[in-house]
Amino acid sequence: MGDFPLAALLGAAGVVAAVVGFVFGRRSGRAIEIAAQQRAKATAEDTATRILDEARRESETIRKSAAVAGREEVLQLRESLEQELRQRRGDIEREEKRVQDREAQLDRARESLEGREHEVQRRAQECIGREQATTAREQELERLVGEERRRLEQRAGLSAEPAQAELVRRLEDEAMADAASRLREIRETAKRNAEREAKKIVALAVQRVAAETTAESTVSAVSLPNDEMKGRIIGREGRNIRAFELATGVDVIIDDTPDTVVVSCFDPVRRETARLALEKLVSDGRIHPGRIEEVVVKARKEVEAAIIETGEQAAYDVGVAGLHPELVKLIGRMRWRTSYGQNILAHSKEVAWLAGMMAAELGLDVQLAKRGALLHDIGKVLTHEHEGTHVQLGVEVATKYGENPLVVNCIAAHHDDVPHESEVSVLVQAADGISGSRPGARREAFETYVKRLEGLERIAASYRGVERVFAIQAGREVRVVVTPEQVDDTRMTAMSEEIARRIESELQYPGQIKVVVIRESRAVDFAR
Repeated sequence: MGDFPLAALLGAAGVVAAVVGFVFGRRSGRAIEIAAQQRAKATAEDTATRILDEARRESETIRKSAAVAGREEVLQLRESLEQELRQRRGDIEREEKRVQDREAQLDRARESLEGREHEVQRRAQECIGREQATTAREQELERLVGEERRRLEQRAGLSAEPAQAELVRRLEDEAMADAASRLREIRETAKRNAEREAKKIVALAVQRVAAETTAESTVSAVSLPNDEMKGRIIGREGRNIRAFELATGVDVIIDDTPDTVVVSCFDPVRRETARLALEKLVSDGRIHPGRIEEVVVKARKEVEAAIIETGEQAAYDVGVAGLHPELVKLIGRMRWRTSYGQNILAHSKEVAWLAGMMAAELGLDVQLAKRGALLHDIGKVLTHEHEGTHVQLGVEVATKYGENPLVVNCIAAHHDDVPHESEVSVLVQAADGISGSRPGARREAFETYVKRLEGLERIAASYRGVERVFAIQAGREVRVVVTPEQVDDTRMTAMSEEIARRIESELQYPGQIKVVVIRESRAVDFAR
């Protein structure tokens, strides 16, 4: 029993101690909590103060940056405005200067115009005075002319208008007659001068160098057994072809044409010699410089023999004997000469036959006509070797080898270069024209032929008073039918001359073209 109160006291003491401890602990915890809160508050205040300070510093920095940027922008705007103002000020100054210059020019122009106006006024006054003086003189002249006319009318018994018409008509008739006479004189003078001869020389020179129009008559083709033969013809480093060209005087053209070699040369005899020699070399197969020279010599001899044989055969065919051997050679060379695509030897033989037949019909010397016809174009063989036309060269060679003067005249006159001395010469010229103008005798492009005919008709139809135009005889003659009421006999002569000269200047053609102007007057009535 005695222990119970002690225990109770101890328990109560423990409780009290616990309570005291709790209270004290609570106070201590609260003090600690308050201290922690105070420390946290101090820390927060320090943080807030620091944040505020940083915010103040940052805002100050931003404010200063914005102020600097504003000042820079203001400076840039001010500078751009000042530059724009300076530019506008310069433009204004230039414009003011331009306006001042323009005003100065206008002032000078105004002063000049004022001076000119004064000068014009002065001259106008002078012109008015002169006009008045001229009017007075004209009136005086009209009065004097009227008086003179009345006196002339009284003496002549005609009024002024019929007399003037009669005078004009007589003057026109005299002028037309003088013009026709002068035209005939000019034509005769032109026939005697060298203009036509000069034109023929120029035409001949053009024909000699016109390679594009003579290509077909200046080349010969040689057939080869195969294309390998081309390499053998050329030889090592081209020695064979050089030796061949040097020995023959021709150009050898080796191109992509299969199994063919072309020999080109203006001299037909040299070209024929080269062709024959090349054929021999190809058939033999041995091609080297030594063999080439040997074969060329043999071919040249064969061609010379063929020339003589051809000349003798041509003379025999047409029945001409007693020709000089050199003339026979020239006739033989005609075999390889062409003119406008027509073989000269065949042409000369044809002319000889025609001239002989016409001479026989007219009872003239047939042998003389054939001889002159066979030799009339012999000069064409020499045109590429000597200077001059084929007529001049033919006359020279025929005279040199003792031909009859009438035969020489047939050669000289077959193009009307000299007067005809016999009827035979005229027959040779006619036969030459027939042989050269017959269809198919001379090669000519159809388009060129049609253009020439159209050109002839166009030129003739362009004249006043022409009713119809006909181009006949393959374009060698133009017949112009005129209206009698518009073209008289005097005008006909002048018109034919003008048409012929225009044809000469505007067209190109072989030989000559005859211009015929026809004027026909008809009176028709009926008996009823």
